[in-house]
Parts: sequence; C-alpha cells; structure tokens
Amino acid sequence: MKRSLWLLCSTTLALASLASCESSKPATDVSASAGSTTPSAGRSSSNGESMESNGIRLTPFGDSPKFPEAQMQLRAPISGATLPSGDVAFDYQVTNFQLTKMSGGPHMAEMANSMKGQHIHNIVDNQPYTAHYDTRFTKAIPDGQHVVLSFLSRSYHESLKHRGAYDLRVINVGNTPAPATPIIDVKAPNLFYSRPKDTYSGADAKRIMLDFYLVNTTLEPGGNRVRATINGTEFMLDKWMPYQMEGLPAGENTVKLELVDASGTMIPGPYNSVTRTFTVAP
Repeated sequence: MKRSLWLLCSTTLALASLASCESSKPATDVSASAGSTTPSAGRSSSNGESMESNGIRLTPFGDSPKFPEAQMQLRAPISGATLPSGDVAFDYQVTNFQLTKMSGGPHMAEMANSMKGQHIHNIVDNQPYTAHYDTRFTKAIPDGQHVVLSFLSRSYHESLKHRGAYDLRVINVGNTPAPATPIIDVKAPNLFYSRPKDTYSGADAKRIMLDFYLVNTTLEPGGNRVRATINGTEFMLDKWMPYQMEGLPAGENTVKLELVDASGTMIPGPYNSVTRTFTVAP
C-alpha cells in the first residue's frame, strides 16, 4: 500500500513538472536590432513581441481579416506596352474581394481607415501610391519607361500579400525611346514602400501602420531582411508583416526601408532603399 501511494505521488509530481516546463516555452518572436541600441521586448501581439528602442515601439500583427481567395489581374495596360502621352487607362479584374467594403477586424478602429472601404493601391516608380475604389480609372503618367506595382488593400491600407493579390509590370509612355535594359528586373527581389503616408492626427496618430511590399523574396532569420530606420532608430525585420508604430513625436517623422541580405548588405534593385517622411499632427 505504501509503495502504491509513493508511486502515485511520484507520477503526480513528474506530470506537474512537465506541464510547468511546457508553459514556460518562449513565444515566437520577431528579431530586431537597432544600431548601437538594442530594442527591448515589449507587449505581445498575435505574432510575437513588440520591439522598442529610443521610445519607439514596433509591434507586428497578423490577425487582420484574411482573403486567401482574393485575386487581382491587370488587364490593361499590357506589360511592355508603349502608350500615348498623357493619362494612362487602367483596367483590373478583381474576384473574391469587394472593393469599397469595410474590412472589419480588430485593427480597423485602431489605425487610419479609408471611409471609402477596400481598394487598389497603384504605385508608379515607387512613388506614393494612389488609392482606387473602382477597377477602371485613368492616371497621369509622364513620358518614359515606368514600373507599375498594383495590389489589393484592406480599408485601413494593409496590403494583401499573397501571390494572386498583386501585379508588377513595366510600361512605356510617349515617344521617349525605351532603355536597352529595363529599369527594373521584375524577376529579382524587389522592395516597394506603401505606408505610412501624409498626415496623421487625433486617434489615428496613436498607432501608425508601417507596411511595405515584397516581390520575389521572403524574409527570415539568417536570410533576407528589411532594415527599417525610424527617426534614426534601426530595426531589423525578418517577417513580412504589417507593424504598428507607437511613440512617434509630433511633427515630421522619417522612415527608411532597405532590403538587405543575411550580412546586412543591401540587395541591388532600383527601389530597395527608400526614404519617406510623414507628419504627426500635434
């Protein structure tokens, strides 16, 4: 009887110890570094710890509404086409994704949200995007060769990042001779800037989204990463996700994004280093 009781107690203690060890496993994290200052871990998100340095907090999130079946095709202009000078007509086909609809989800009320709903981001030569709520529109583009990236966007401007949700192509406008070598290799790793943009005020300024678009590459620890320098503070991002930025000062703020390899060397590409400014209203 005593031996049975001893065995029962030993088994109970072993199971309790195992459960304790299992619950103490660290959560999946997003790595970061910040020049001479190492960002500290902050609050948890659905996809890892936030990173914080010099008063700036960067928190990844991946719990937005999912649209895995959403597809977008750019029917015109045709890739490589030469078009007349002036406005360029764009014609998209979008399926399984409703333009002008509010995306919903936990972040729609936390960040700047378009009151017109879901839309298409159209980016020419990695300049600030224009948002479009219809599948057909015209856009003034100067003469010359141009790079056009298009992708589907949630109403609060977070991009859909799966393969069928974007299009990248080169077009020529006007009579300017096209260069012998296209200005971009559409099959190479490329980085494009999306958000933040313009001015943020009131509640929209508390959490500002950082979002970018990658083509022909992934991010991972020990592989390609994005170096994000925010007001001089550096973070290394090894997951392609949107991030909430907090702690930004009033006035002009600066974001620099660079697509780098495992050694921190920038990967060649016309837009793989980009710097933008935006304003936080006092």
